[in-house]
Amino acid sequence: MTQTLYTLTRPATDLREADAPVHHADRPDAAWWRHAVIYQIYPRSFSDSNGDGIGDLPGITARLQHLRDLGVDAIWLSPFYTSPQADAGYDVADYRDVDPIFGTLSDADALIARAHDLGLKVIVDMVPNHSSDEHEWFKAALAAGPGSAERDLYMFRDGKGENGELPPNNWESVFGGPAWTRVVETDGTPGQWYLHIFDTKQPDFNWEHPRVRAEFESILRFWLDRGVDGFRVDVAHGLIKEAGLPDAEERTTMLGDAGEDIFETDDRPDHRLHTPYWDQDGVHEVYRAWRKILESYGAPDRILCAEAWVEPQSRAVRYVRPDEMHQAFNFDFLGSAWEADHLTAVIRSSLAAADSVGAPSTWVLSNHDVVRHASRLGFPPGTKRMNGISAGDPQPDRELGLKRARAATTLMLSLPGGAYIYQGEELGLPDSTDMPAEFRQDPTFARTQGEEIGRDGCRVPLPWVKDAPSLGFGPGDAAWLPQPAVYGEYALDQQVGVEGSTLELYRALLRLRRELSLGTGSLTFVEGYGADVVALTNAGPQRDRLLVVANLGEDAVTLPEGAEVLASSGPLVEGAVPTDTTVWARWA
Repeated sequence: MTQTLYTLTRPATDLREADAPVHHADRPDAAWWRHAVIYQIYPRSFSDSNGDGIGDLPGITARLQHLRDLGVDAIWLSPFYTSPQADAGYDVADYRDVDPIFGTLSDADALIARAHDLGLKVIVDMVPNHSSDEHEWFKAALAAGPGSAERDLYMFRDGKGENGELPPNNWESVFGGPAWTRVVETDGTPGQWYLHIFDTKQPDFNWEHPRVRAEFESILRFWLDRGVDGFRVDVAHGLIKEAGLPDAEERTTMLGDAGEDIFETDDRPDHRLHTPYWDQDGVHEVYRAWRKILESYGAPDRILCAEAWVEPQSRAVRYVRPDEMHQAFNFDFLGSAWEADHLTAVIRSSLAAADSVGAPSTWVLSNHDVVRHASRLGFPPGTKRMNGISAGDPQPDRELGLKRARAATTLMLSLPGGAYIYQGEELGLPDSTDMPAEFRQDPTFARTQGEEIGRDGCRVPLPWVKDAPSLGFGPGDAAWLPQPAVYGEYALDQQVGVEGSTLELYRALLRLRRELSLGTGSLTFVEGYGADVVALTNAGPQRDRLLVVANLGEDAVTLPEGAEVLASSGPLVEGAVPTDTTVWARWA
């Protein structure tokens, strides 16, 4: 049974549901992935079992009960494969083994088994666009020389200029600088160039080569045979490059163009037309083949989730057509301004786009690549997207950011479809904004000479116990990135069982979401509030409508007569919903 916190007696007038829902309810027995809440674990920063300052697989296994108690359905693990860690594991040297800093294959098996015992599904990262330069294939390619079969597995090209001294085209790395590096051949002379859309230590595979495709299909089977329930596919939109590798007309980062108006959901440019290494049509053939492999394993469904920073939405949903991937991250929602019209537009367009191909929408506010939303929302709405925050930058309002983050999450978890939670957001963690430059490890920071701060601030090890060494992250003081002193206030042991804490809010929301089957509900917007309110209902068979009111305006708003509040992101004021607060209420 759910607990009613308040019964409201101050009615709001002239409220009514729109004439038609923007999204119809899913089947009550819909596949798990159509409504699941999935928790992202960044292994380096989750829990350290051996005191070396780096999180590991045994540390994760020991903390899985926390996630079961939180109420999520599945976990997604960022890469733990063998890697020189030039890009925190997204530079893979061996896709079939565990890096010793994280443990062993036996540790991976134990983690999967324990998660399944707790009813948690396990999704692992797959990084197919590029490998590490320490991968055996790439080392063989360097040794074999120009024109070899080994080099054809990667994107080697002759340079331009009289002596090949210029790169093959003008492509730039997502991390800054050119996307091409020239090699020194075995005879000591300058030779060909290889493509790396990311770091120099991350050479791009040639996905036109059948051996590359066969290798990754084999890797999928390797992990499926070990019991994983699916794969989050890194840079899913980047595998295929335009034929002839023409010059790019613009540079886009992995997160899109940080200078554009990211809040417009219609009529945005198709970056594929100007950036020949993103969203080429050939990627879809790859994922159709992968989908067949996953379906061959039978029930329950194994899934693919695309990390595809693709615009417009009509292009993005091509990745989740019925014979391709199951989910794709909704980066439009993540990038929304804290403004009611923007949020309403993104919710409406996201559901319409996903419904057009029969897929569930997904909702996400934070991950390992962006400033945490508890910090991001501490800036005025419309602030230009930032890639990290340093001590010398304008600082977010920490109290305001957390208040808005709680309201944003409460809105997010009411929406039908799937949802993703990034580790530590259930504690209300802000970004680390005072990290000294000497500790920063993101390749972006080095390759841009510090002009872009990078992603280290959202990757700091978690605080579990306020008064323990490394805030309970591990048995000693070591932590691979320094934890800000303020993190002690957010430690898990400071929030468990504490009424009103962010942790207990997440637990309550996730419990209600499951009990009310919100992930498979319909969505109808509610009319009658002002322009600063997002109001909607989530309805399902055999239950009352859930009214959701997110107040982004300056004035408190009331709810309909007889509404029963089930959850609120913050305290009500004399029964009214104050600014930067979201409420769930049963509405008969």
